Parts: sequence; structure tokens; C-alpha cells
Amino acid sequence: MTERTHLLAAAAIVAGGIAFAGFSAGQSLVHSRLGFRTVTVKGLSERPVKADLGFWSISFVATGDSLEEARQALTSSETAVKAFLTARGFPATAYQVQNIRVEDKLANAYSNGGLNGPRYILTENLMVKTTEVDKLAEASRNSGDLLKEGVVFANDGSSSGPSFQFTGLNELKGALLTEATQRAREAADKFAKESGAKVGAIQNANQGVIEVNPAVEIPDSPPDRQIDKKVRVVTTITYFLKD
Repeated sequence: MTERTHLLAAAAIVAGGIAFAGFSAGQSLVHSRLGFRTVTVKGLSERPVKADLGFWSISFVATGDSLEEARQALTSSETAVKAFLTARGFPATAYQVQNIRVEDKLANAYSNGGLNGPRYILTENLMVKTTEVDKLAEASRNSGDLLKEGVVFANDGSSSGPSFQFTGLNELKGALLTEATQRAREAADKFAKESGAKVGAIQNANQGVIEVNPAVEIPDSPPDRQIDKKVRVVTTITYFLKD
């Protein structure tokens, strides 16, 4: 056998070895990828809660042919509103005047110098803020008593009733996330058991947004009008699965 023949044979053996090694590495990569399995699950946690802070914007109007007449009428209405709140147990520190708007019809660029009704319209906004949410809701339900005192509510949507908030979210956050995570793990375990696998480490986790919603979803009703609420969070977790 010539030297050239020996060289060709050696090259063929080396090439075959490289090809086999490449095939083996490729097979290992394929098997590795096939074994890379995950499952994504969600965990829900909810708590019923009660609002602990209430706001009530009481907006009322007074009119007059003169500014002084309108002012006196507004003062009378303000006195009636404050007496109404005092009679229902709200101290003076629980409410304050937010603003007073004055409208002069003759100063209106579109009035054409004419008047239809009193010249001056005064609107006052009084804000009530309290942690006694039940008392606030009860007062709102009896706001019709103010009509008997001559109080005219503004037709601007600001006197549609009190709104309520829940401010204790930070105290609940830890327990909510723990429960949601546990439920996500339970869902992953159930899936793994049914598929003949086991749950491994967490690949990715998203704790989600903690929401405060009304206890009852009422169509076309502002969600902050209800005292009773529910706190809700949904976590999304991806686990590795192993055989």
C-alpha cells in the first residue's frame, strides 16, 4: 500500500469519527430540547372587604337678580346643609367648602344682552370626608330632607351620591399573593399528575395587578358607589416539568 493510500485511509477514519461525533451531539441536543417542557398556570385569590373611607361632594345653587340677593340665598343653603350634617353626627372638621362659582348672565358672550330668569347664579361645592362610611351612606339616603329647607342641588353630576374607598390594601397584599401562588402550584401539580410528569422549578412568575372592585357588578353604576368591595389578584406562573 502506497503512502498516498495510507493518507487517504487515515483521512477517511478521521472524517468518519468527526461525523459520528457530530451526529451524537445533534441527537443529544434534540433529546435535550424535547425534554424541556413547561406549564403555565394561573392562581386566583379574593377577599371581601368593606370601604373604610367615604367622600360626598354636595353641590348646590342659589340665584338672584342682584349679587347680594344670590349671596344671601347661597349662605342660607350652606347653613341648611351644615345643619343637616351636624344633626347626623358629622363634626365641622369632617367637611369644608371646596369652591364657589359665580355666573353673571349679562357677562356671558352669548347672552345678547338679554336675561331669562335671575341674573346671578352661584354654585357652591361642599366636600364631606369621613371614615364613618355607614353614617355617610345613611345621610346621603336622607338628602331629600334638604329640599324641604329650600336647598337646590346643582345639576352637574357632583351631587349624585358619596363614593367609597378601601385603603387597607397593603395589609392584605402579602396574604393575597401567597394564596394566589399556592393555588397556581396546585393547578400545576394537577396538570403534571395527569400528564405523568412532576413540577420542577419556576421559570417565570407574574404576580399580576391587585384590584379593588365592587362586591356586586351593577351595569352603568360607578364602582366606587358601593361600600362592600372585593380585593382580587391573579398570578401567572410558568413551571418546568420533569419526568
